[in-house]
Amino acid sequence: MHVSSVTQSEIRITLEVTFDMANDLGGDVAPTNDAIRARLIDTGFTGAEDASEAALDRTIARLRDMLPLLRDVHALTATTAAPRINRLLDELPISPSIVEHDDISAHIHWTPSTARFDDQVMSDILMALTQEVCEHGTTRFGRCAADGCDALFFDATRNHSRRFCSDPRCASRTHTADHRARIRAEG
Repeated sequence: MHVSSVTQSEIRITLEVTFDMANDLGGDVAPTNDAIRARLIDTGFTGAEDASEAALDRTIARLRDMLPLLRDVHALTATTAAPRINRLLDELPISPSIVEHDDISAHIHWTPSTARFDDQVMSDILMALTQEVCEHGTTRFGRCAADGCDALFFDATRNHSRRFCSDPRCASRTHTADHRARIRAEG
């Protein structure tokens, strides 16, 4: 995605990590709290380093509850996604404010500093999802096109051309199979 502002960059980063965590949580091996914490720290979620195990447990549980929406959003329209997103937003203690901290320029915090960590994380995720759906609809959300892969992704490419998840084997396997099929067809 062409990023022209800090806000667009935050949205992109937040949605990319959200879909990475969704893929982790929907996989065969459940990620540890430490793995989720590391993803949140790497992404710059304030408070992730000091979040308690209970806060991480709540965050993971809420992300799991959000999986059906994340799995469906690529097939929805903005109109059909809106009520599902709104139901999740209704559960949050959103109280936006402009803040500057840790050498980061002015940006929006969606929850008060006293909000629980899981509320902060879910607010950031849902507001990024909301902003993306309002600005671009659901066209940037996708499911891997490789046979046998159900991984989800957020397409941040300039021309909206992403077809595969972040596992390079999916694209390689698909392109190889397509190439071999063309060779067989040429005979």
